Amino acid sequence: MAEPARNQQYTWDDYRSWDDDERCEIVGGEVFGMSPSPMYRHQKVSTTLLTELAPYFCADEHRCELLHAPMDVKLSSADIVQPDILVVCDPNQIKATHIEGPPTLVVEILSPSSVGHDRITKMRLYARFGVKEYWIVTPYPHLAEVFSLDGDSYRVAGVYGKKDTLASPRFDGLTVELDKVFDFPIPPEERIDEIRESTPPYGKKGE
Repeated sequence: MAEPARNQQYTWDDYRSWDDDERCEIVGGEVFGMSPSPMYRHQKVSTTLLTELAPYFCADEHRCELLHAPMDVKLSSADIVQPDILVVCDPNQIKATHIEGPPTLVVEILSPSSVGHDRITKMRLYARFGVKEYWIVTPYPHLAEVFSLDGDSYRVAGVYGKKDTLASPRFDGLTVELDKVFDFPIPPEERIDEIRESTPPYGKKGE
């Protein structure tokens, strides 16, 4: 099979004819390549998030499906994505080969090469097609950002660090302790000196 050509518009039918070993997404008919093998931290965060989310969504009262990549989500004939983690609450959207239409919740875990794609291209795409809640998780520096759909764009519902507990604005009672999610070593050469509370340069007030 020939590789997709640049500057050409592609559709769902084209996508389904391509080699499954070549992971990619289509946004607005344009092909975006994906990393064939995410880094360890990405996989660690993804696996731990799934473990933390599973008890909530496996409960009978929620009736939502928790899924993870690689899972095709067809938003339109020219917009096909593979979110890292997704939650689908309408069983009619679940097809044998893909998810038809927007999930209720999407989680994207950033890789160095995906920052712009996830923060700009896919955020606009998810808002346009009505994904109600969008999480962007940065493995390091440790950060989880929660966005809630408000009209045709997202508003920030919460920003969390490693010591925080993430709370979903849409799913009542859904929380994630992020110290578990970000529980992996950072080599000394990669550590970032964070701004912390300290003593003023000229001593304490009143001295």
